[in-house]
This record gives sequence, structure tokens and C-alpha cells, in this order.
Amino acid sequence: MTLDTAGGSSHPDLPDHPDRPSRSFLFVLGSSRSDGNTEILARAAAAQLPAGIPQRWVDLNRLPLPDFQDGRHETEGWPAAENEELLRQATLEATDIVIASPLYWYTLSAQTKRYLDYWSGWLNVPGSDFKQRMAGRTLWGVTVMADDDHAVADGLATTLNHSAAYLRMHFGGLLTGTGSRPGRVRADEAAMRRAKTFFESETPLARFPYEEGAGVGV
Repeated sequence: MTLDTAGGSSHPDLPDHPDRPSRSFLFVLGSSRSDGNTEILARAAAAQLPAGIPQRWVDLNRLPLPDFQDGRHETEGWPAAENEELLRQATLEATDIVIASPLYWYTLSAQTKRYLDYWSGWLNVPGSDFKQRMAGRTLWGVTVMADDDHAVADGLATTLNHSAAYLRMHFGGLLTGTGSRPGRVRADEAAMRRAKTFFESETPLARFPYEEGAGVGV
């Protein structure tokens, strides 16, 4: 199984801070429907990136993962299957990771949550230094929902922000749109307008609520 790549080749050794010249975006699609509203909105935002910035697109339905098994306290490690290793390498090679998940029950889809669960396992892969290598990179979110009031996606935004904070990543925020029927998000003019400048947004270091104003460093 291969990963879709656009905008140039990926780089095995990328800088730890996305503001440096070399950037690479990984778009992780977590919908149960291909070409869904969330993917449409994510691609609208990605279309605004400069042509020289590599884009890699991963559809979690095409790279399925089994349910995550936590082996931190077991004597034998859990062997990584092909899909898991492809996703781990793609994650580590990106300076910017975009989680594109529809809003399911006010949070991430099952496919997307499983992918993030695997991050827990990658923290403990011998020699991977996953937490150290992720520090300084940027996490983004894109989601489409049936509600017109996008405040209902606050739980999803909190999940992404706190995940980024734990890894000392930057968080670029959440791009939201409205649409339930296929293609409906294209009629959300405000969302499509925000998509044009989404990746130009400020990307502050993510913090937990108790760190706000405390001057906690990287």
C-alpha cells in the first residue's frame, strides 16, 4: 500500500520547526465516506499551499489499523504491521499534520481516534524518540458537521490541542464547516472563504489550560 503524494517528494529528515523553509504536510483523512465534506474542505485549504510544499494524503479506510493494544507493560513488544509502519513513518516525516475528521458524536471519528491511539504506542518504540521528534511540529484540524453552530466541535478542538500540548507541538486551530449531505460544504461560503487562508494562521505552541499564562517553556 502506498500513500498519495502531491507537490513534490517527501523528505526523510525534516526540520523540527515548521517556520523553516522546508515543510511537508500530511493530511490524514478519517471519514467513513470517500470524497466527503471534510475532505472537500481540507482539499480547498490545501490548494492554497505553495506548489513547492509537499503534500501527502492518507485515507485511513485504505490503510486500516486494528484496534490499538497497549503493550507498554508487557515483556514482548507488539510487532508493527505494514500499515502501522507506513503511517508512523509518514507522521514522523511531516512538519505539519492535518487531522481531517468529520464530527462524529462531537469528537473524532473512530478511524481517526484509532490513529491517535497508535501515537501512544509509538511513544514507546525503542529508539524512535517519537515525543522528541514531534516537538515543534504543527498539528491542524479540519472538520465538517451538520450543525450551524460550530461551537459543538469544541470537544474535538480540545482533543487536538491537548494532544499537541502533550507532545510540545504547535496547534494551528480547527477549520470548521457545515454540511451533512454529500458536497453540501461547498455551499458554506464562510467555511470555503476561511479555507483560503487557514494555513496562514498563527500556530502558537499548544498548551494545557493550567499552563496558560504560566510561562511554561518548550
